[in-house]
Amino acid sequence: MDATIYSLSISMPSQAQELTRGLRRRDPELLDQLIEQYHYRLFRYLVSLTGNRETAEDLFQETWIRVLERGHQYNGKWKFGTWLFTIARNLFVDFLRRKNPAASNTLDDQDEPLGFADTAPSDAPSPFDLQTQREESDRVARALERLTACYREVLVLRFQEDLDLNEIAAVTAAPLSTVKARLYRGMDALREVLERGQA
Repeated sequence: MDATIYSLSISMPSQAQELTRGLRRRDPELLDQLIEQYHYRLFRYLVSLTGNRETAEDLFQETWIRVLERGHQYNGKWKFGTWLFTIARNLFVDFLRRKNPAASNTLDDQDEPLGFADTAPSDAPSPFDLQTQREESDRVARALERLTACYREVLVLRFQEDLDLNEIAAVTAAPLSTVKARLYRGMDALREVLERGQA
């Protein structure tokens, strides 16, 4: 099959059918391209959930194994990235249940933060701009650490992963109204932490 079918614009409707067929066939070329395309975003999301690089690496591997095993379940209703993040989140919840059954609802309740890894700074045109951006990124990451897990998760999915509200609702298995409430409350909480200078 022509590799151009699996270009970075894989979420386009005409290519969704090809993606679905490729996943059902367990096409190794497709899987390699998907891993390359989503590697950074998926790993960053898992680090933000777990607060631990080693755990994130384990869950990252498990997520791709699950994609390979259950690719036939992908139907193109959502973008592939949304489906992928849902798998990763479900594996993380399963990990929490195994580790501590009482902690399985951490992402849904107002529990203590799980921890947050520093985000990688974006490219900058000058060393001064780079340092300023790095300091601001570190400041926001520290502020995110202070938020409850359910707020932090929605903020990461919306602003780092650029998912829309419906996609976030699909990933978190929460009603759209709940996602909106968490997003707005999370933004207010983040703003309050930043304004108080606690980060």
